[in-house]
Amino acid sequence: MYRTPEEAETAFYAALEAADLAGMMAVWDEEHDIVCIHPMGSRLQGRGDVQESWQRIFTKGARMRFRNSDVHAEVAESLAMHVVQENITVAGREGESLVVATNVYRRTRHGWRMILHHASPAPASPSEDKPTVLH
Repeated sequence: MYRTPEEAETAFYAALEAADLAGMMAVWDEEHDIVCIHPMGSRLQGRGDVQESWQRIFTKGARMRFRNSDVHAEVAESLAMHVVQENITVAGREGESLVVATNVYRRTRHGWRMILHHASPAPASPSEDKPTVLH
């Protein structure tokens, strides 16, 4: 279905913006080992748990728009990892939320499919990323 990890990632964010559960689940692999961790959330494993979590998010009705930046992609023969900063705007709210996400894709007989989405709030400033060194 998705010839490249980039195609799968584009479909993932399109489904997320459209609150399209069928489109979202089409991106995810069908194996039991898929994992999703939403910002500040617990680890969800398996299609049932992952689908249920997206259904809850989409039912809340908040329309989100995503602009990804600081994209880092690594691709191997059958695995691809994308680390992105999600710049999220929500309809009716001012400002932008920053989230760091790791998206991992696996090449399957059905094309590239997502096996991991792990998202965390981004630090308030780049300096918070760096550990403090005490002398």
